[in-house]
Amino acid sequence: MENSAFDQEESAKFAGQAFSTDFERQQKDPKSSPASNLPRKSRKDQPGLRIFGHSTDQSDSNATTLPGEHSIDEDPNEEMSSAGPNLEKMSDAANGELSRTDNPNKKVGSRKKYRSRSTSASSQDSFSSGSYSGSSSDEETVSPREKTQKNSKGFTDFCVRRIEQASYGRREIEIAEQEMPGIMALRNKAKDDKPLVGAKVVGCTHINAQTAVLIETLIALGAQVRWSACNIYSTQNEVGAALAEKGVPVFAWRGESEEDFWWCIDKCISADSWQPNMVLDDGGDATHLLVKKYSSIFKLMKGIVEESITGVHRLYQMSQSGKLLAPAMNVNDSVIKTKYDNLYSCRESIIDSLKRTTDIMFGGKQVLVTGYGQVGKGCAQSMKAMGCVVFVTEIDPICALQACMDGYQVVKLNEVVKQVDIVITATGNKGVVTREHMDKLKNGAIVCNMGHSNTEIDVMSLKTQDLTWEKVRTQVDHIIWPNGKRLVLLAEGRRVNLSCSSVPSFVVSITTCTQALALIELFNAPAGRYKADVYLMPKLMDEFVASLHLTAFDSHLTELSDDQAKYMGLAKTGPFKPNYYRY
Repeated sequence: MENSAFDQEESAKFAGQAFSTDFERQQKDPKSSPASNLPRKSRKDQPGLRIFGHSTDQSDSNATTLPGEHSIDEDPNEEMSSAGPNLEKMSDAANGELSRTDNPNKKVGSRKKYRSRSTSASSQDSFSSGSYSGSSSDEETVSPREKTQKNSKGFTDFCVRRIEQASYGRREIEIAEQEMPGIMALRNKAKDDKPLVGAKVVGCTHINAQTAVLIETLIALGAQVRWSACNIYSTQNEVGAALAEKGVPVFAWRGESEEDFWWCIDKCISADSWQPNMVLDDGGDATHLLVKKYSSIFKLMKGIVEESITGVHRLYQMSQSGKLLAPAMNVNDSVIKTKYDNLYSCRESIIDSLKRTTDIMFGGKQVLVTGYGQVGKGCAQSMKAMGCVVFVTEIDPICALQACMDGYQVVKLNEVVKQVDIVITATGNKGVVTREHMDKLKNGAIVCNMGHSNTEIDVMSLKTQDLTWEKVRTQVDHIIWPNGKRLVLLAEGRRVNLSCSSVPSFVVSITTCTQALALIELFNAPAGRYKADVYLMPKLMDEFVASLHLTAFDSHLTELSDDQAKYMGLAKTGPFKPNYYRY
């Protein structure tokens, strides 16, 4: 028996497309199926602040004042600096990775000390320290914006670090495809129907091998796309080159400045003979630019898909204030994204991040995890499994009780700050770890962030005259106190797993499936189904995404009999849980 995954009569029509999930056939013969801050910027440009030992895009690689880079906190009403001709300054409406100091005019001492630990190549870009998402080309001094590049077919509508790296990026993408069964199955099922013909998608996400699989899936389903990065450190240069070689307009490279960042997004939106009608966002930056600079285009949007806490927070604010002019899908809070990406991805990638950057031995270390949401749960589980003594801080009594029941001691940061070896922030809030806390940390303590916002660790408070910064590896800085104490700061307080390592492709397959389905749903929805508001994904979509991945485990679902389905009040093809079910 063959059933449509999103049947209209079952209140789950899949955007008007005949996507046959054929659950029964998959269960009987699994082989018949094809195999969840704003931005992310770097250091604030401080007058007279000279930083040594950092690879930059400036001509003087030994002593450089970094241009237009972000500080750690910002007045939400302050406007951003210009990102090009006629580009308005942008404001930070949420706790994103793009943020400012409360006093934007406050200056850091011009005599702040920053020295390089070594002039060797390994200290500048070590393959053992998370260069998976970077490359040896990070040390190039010429900005990609200043170079003229074209792919093998003469295509020039892109801006990446080095198009010559395309073959390496293609290998990365092929490897990711092998570990992403769900999105590949969706591509195979829907490529003939092409449900996204006519969709013009502006994408602003992390650009890595897994995202490339999503981009090429959207193209296979009929969409036209233009893509930029949502984080200045998470782009894999080789993957960007591979996409450009395939003719994808991609504008991103690892180590962008603030101006570069907004320029790239602007290039995706404002291309000649191009008017986007869909947005796939991670952090809300593309949506924010559309609102601020391209409001006439924003009014004509058919839908917005957002997968981050920060971006979703912005969308709800816009909806409440009447500024949201298009329907938006909150992918971040879908069950399949929250329970899998936030938990399982972070559970594995935090170990990888710390190992690549510090080579630390975990056994016996005392670790503090701030926040016990899904990300915090994943981090705490992995640290505990490695033999660490784990403490948790929480503001929510429900999450705190969960931590207690899972065997963790819930404390206040001040109670353990002098004894812990590792601090991992996972709250999405700001000012969680302050200078006062870091003054009390022991020598050699490691501080890193796993939350979507880079405001959790007060990095700007460390950029003062009394402290010396020593770069030891890519994304690894030692901050040295006058008494010789060293603090190890990873990724300057940004997402450590995306900046310093990689994330599991299988879990990203789940997330990319939700993004693709949300785009298809919004693009094909009949007029009137969605108003200019924020929606959660239909439950049946979550179940469909899960079903696409079960075949990878040779799993076989039990089927309800007619009598059982009637007794439970369920359709035999789902959804199997009410919307209020917590999982």
